[in-house]
Amino acid sequence: MSPLNVPTPAFMDAFELAMFRDSVGKFLDQHADRATVQQWREAGIVPREFWKRSGDMGLLCLSSSPDHGGMGGDFRHEVVLMEEIGRRGIEGWDVTLHNAIVAPYIEAYGTAQQKQQWLPLLTSGEVISAIAMTEPGTGSDLQAIRTTAVRQGDHYRINGSKTFITNGQNADLVLLVAKTDPAGGAKGTSLLVIDTRGLAGFRRGRNLDKIGRDMADTSELFFDDVLVPADSLLGDVEGRGFIQLMEKLPQERLILAVQCIAAIEYVLTETLAYVKDRKAFGRAILDFQNTQFKLAEMKTEATIAKVFVNHCVEQHLQGALDSATASMAKYWTSDLLGKIADECLQLHGGYGYMNEYPVAQAYKDARVTRIYGGTNEIMKLLIARTL
Repeated sequence: MSPLNVPTPAFMDAFELAMFRDSVGKFLDQHADRATVQQWREAGIVPREFWKRSGDMGLLCLSSSPDHGGMGGDFRHEVVLMEEIGRRGIEGWDVTLHNAIVAPYIEAYGTAQQKQQWLPLLTSGEVISAIAMTEPGTGSDLQAIRTTAVRQGDHYRINGSKTFITNGQNADLVLLVAKTDPAGGAKGTSLLVIDTRGLAGFRRGRNLDKIGRDMADTSELFFDDVLVPADSLLGDVEGRGFIQLMEKLPQERLILAVQCIAAIEYVLTETLAYVKDRKAFGRAILDFQNTQFKLAEMKTEATIAKVFVNHCVEQHLQGALDSATASMAKYWTSDLLGKIADECLQLHGGYGYMNEYPVAQAYKDARVTRIYGGTNEIMKLLIARTL
């Protein structure tokens, strides 16, 4: 149960969604319990078998159309999955990137052949996906990417490198952002659907060593004179990549906000249990006024944030969520998650600094949310342009 007591919004209050939530929770409790998740953290990757089991359970490509091999749900089902994952502290299984970022690009912009080829495989878990935007030295500046995909007859020749790529070690399919016209600026950017399996000239770098999200395989990818068929271009027109990215980024930023709220609920739940049980000077830590004030502040701020994110989800379902509002949600909730994780760690005292306590992992996992999906500084620039 969430410590925030925010009523379920009308658009989420459906029996079918409640049943789905119950089945997701049971699946995660059975197959991603704390001991198992710790093994994944130590390995630095979520095993492919779990992806396949999730596909068998119907948890992949939830919001993709059944006409294209998807599960036929909508963004609400993705929200349920994100919440159930986050409320258990399972940070690093990046199924939502697979479900609600990569698959929607293919469904919205792909050719009929691309949809038929890839979406059923993404839904089954036979194929794991990633999106490759960031490059060494570019960060959030997508217009500055240097990876090229030059058309040569019935192929593209790709050269370049990517870094910080989520699902990078596991990914069979990489949605690649590249310059098909290096002189064309944003208008020269395209997206390509790359099948990495047995692909000559493609290689993965190391699984990057991070301070948090330990079980997320985050990698460098290298393309050295890689040849891919011309029909790897997402859609059938070059130079549409930047527009495609801009159209889909609001959903990505809303996803991050939903995940941050779920992570807040998790760390608050863990902390409440601790302060009720832990005693100091003969009293439960919860009985101290400072503890009560801190928890009251955190619950208030988290409640405000959750109500706003629910509003954003409703706007998105109606097709009315704009980029600036999604940016507000992303930056505000990620800032708040960092603040609350820090306060919760403080309430644990020295134990909060020990890796064996869940709050320590939550604290580490929270930090990157202010960076990925566009840094919070970029979010503020986007918001400021609307003033």
